[in-house]
Amino acid sequence: MQLHARLILTTLVFSGCLLTSCQPTKPAVKIGINAELTGEMPAVGASCKQAAELFTEQVNKAGGLILGNVKLPIQLSVIDNSCKADQSAAAAQRLISQDGVLVMVGPNASSCAIPAGEIAESLGCLMISPWSTNPKTTQDSQTGKPKKNVFRACFTDRFESPVLAAFATKNLNAKTAAVLYDVSSEAPTSQSALFKEAFEKAGGKVVAMETYSTGDRDFAAQLTKIRESSPDIIYLPAPYNDTPLIAAQARQLGIKAPFLGSDAWSSPDIIKLDSGKNLEGSYFCNHYSTEAASPKAKQFIADYTARYGNAPDDVAALTYDAMTLAANSIASAGKADRSKVRDAMANMRTFDGVTGHFVYPEGAREPAKSAVIMQIKDGGFHWVSTVEP
Repeated sequence: MQLHARLILTTLVFSGCLLTSCQPTKPAVKIGINAELTGEMPAVGASCKQAAELFTEQVNKAGGLILGNVKLPIQLSVIDNSCKADQSAAAAQRLISQDGVLVMVGPNASSCAIPAGEIAESLGCLMISPWSTNPKTTQDSQTGKPKKNVFRACFTDRFESPVLAAFATKNLNAKTAAVLYDVSSEAPTSQSALFKEAFEKAGGKVVAMETYSTGDRDFAAQLTKIRESSPDIIYLPAPYNDTPLIAAQARQLGIKAPFLGSDAWSSPDIIKLDSGKNLEGSYFCNHYSTEAASPKAKQFIADYTARYGNAPDDVAALTYDAMTLAANSIASAGKADRSKVRDAMANMRTFDGVTGHFVYPEGAREPAKSAVIMQIKDGGFHWVSTVEP
């Protein structure tokens, strides 16, 4: 089924607390936002919330969703999950069971999206994670098969890691690599294992695999071992707030090897935190680039920048796409029925969003879509290349 980013106009029958919040007010389409507004990744949550609010404002300014012979506004219910697994699950429980949302967008961090996805699955509510790349997010923990209710708007680690490994071997001519990652976090653990597999399959050799835990601030022991292994590159799938500190300590120890990062580097805050410019010249994989934007993306970038005073990062762009996917699924469902909304999303095959062209193969819960390689240079992110699936 072909669905474009514009909202589909069709007849829906809305009734019950799902859309009215049991209040004697005008009915509204309720969408929940489960975001990391505080905790380890506040920039991620802020981007998610702002993009969701922009989408909602644009739809409501146009009169709301046109549903048969009525227009209904979107009503957001936003909960901070504090970037913690237990609070993400609790937020999902509240959004679905108490707030009565028809769809939940988020969480973004994989460590949050995985437990929240378990709640969404058990309660039969469509969840779309904008940014979680860990394969476990959309997999049933018992069978390993795709969950029925949990989808994502981004590619997974299974695509991203080979992209980075190929770039390291072909473009950077790296023969050896060291890896440093947060062993207590889902996404970097998955990304590191998959990068090692892909890098060695491409002919390279991983000469050091070092770990740390969330909250650590002294990386001297791990970096000393990495220095002794003399790698050509260092793969560092760390979040934007850890990376500058690790890079600074590496340079202090005399390590000169370039860094290679995952999409967790994508927040512009990484540059603000890198006061010593220790990441200058480093590369990372991302979901889209403002420098290689489609006309649709350029309009979104202009609208977002006008609203918030800064260009949108990938989390914002992916959230905007997730909101559009949610709205299209609701419209296509024909009624305020969570299972039908989920089925509408499951039947979607292609979608053109601000982060590119999506293809959802039958039975898949994540899209096949392109990735971009970015470089940190001259105080900004600069597009290097686009890699198609």
